[in-house]
Amino acid sequence: MKHILSKAAAASMGNVVALVFILTGSPTAAKQESGQAAAQRIAATQQKPRQTTAQRMAAAGYVDISDIDKSIKVSLMYSRADNFTGRVLYGDLREAYLHPLAAAALKKAQARLRQLRPDLSLKVYDAARPMSIQQKMWDAVKDTDHSFYVSNPKNGGGLHNYGLAVDLTLCRANGDTIPMGTRIDNMTVLSHIDREEQLADQKKISREALANRRLLREVMKYAGWKPLRTEWWHFNLRSRAEAKKNFKVIK
Repeated sequence: MKHILSKAAAASMGNVVALVFILTGSPTAAKQESGQAAAQRIAATQQKPRQTTAQRMAAAGYVDISDIDKSIKVSLMYSRADNFTGRVLYGDLREAYLHPLAAAALKKAQARLRQLRPDLSLKVYDAARPMSIQQKMWDAVKDTDHSFYVSNPKNGGGLHNYGLAVDLTLCRANGDTIPMGTRIDNMTVLSHIDREEQLADQKKISREALANRRLLREVMKYAGWKPLRTEWWHFNLRSRAEAKKNFKVIK
């Protein structure tokens, strides 16, 4: 009986020792670890952290607007749910990126605005946009009467997808926006710039809003930007044909 108990005690003690070695990370525990488990553990420690959207854009050569002109305000509307989709689309993006040519042109527009109205600033609501986000926007409108306001990714998307378009408005020094007649993303005729005079005559937008829209277009055109007929807030630096031929799309 003593002999049997002695063997059981030894076995029990051996198990305790092994457990201590495993918990303390001793060489003995390392020997007991399987080769496959060790390889997985080493791979996990060497795995690179996933890049954020901002990091991917910067690595691709796009420019953070705040790096070229900190006076330009930024409030990305697709980082919030109060946009036409009703959803947050930019989960990790808070910075506005543009192609370097577009960033330089936006800086020029801001400088011109400050010459004309030192009390005002440009305020960016959207800039470079990955095609994956464009697809989500298209999915939200493709079966509605508003589909012509959003570029279909199957057709190459829009100028936002090349970092060559910007959605913006005018604001005061504290960031408060001034009257423009509608909110950004208003998908009605009230946003069309070729109807503004008539809309003002009909008092559907105010004369103040009309003057503010014209000021925005003046400074943007001065810097080489082209307005979009159906959206007072949207400006392109290049045509779609030029973008497809000479620039890379943002995946």
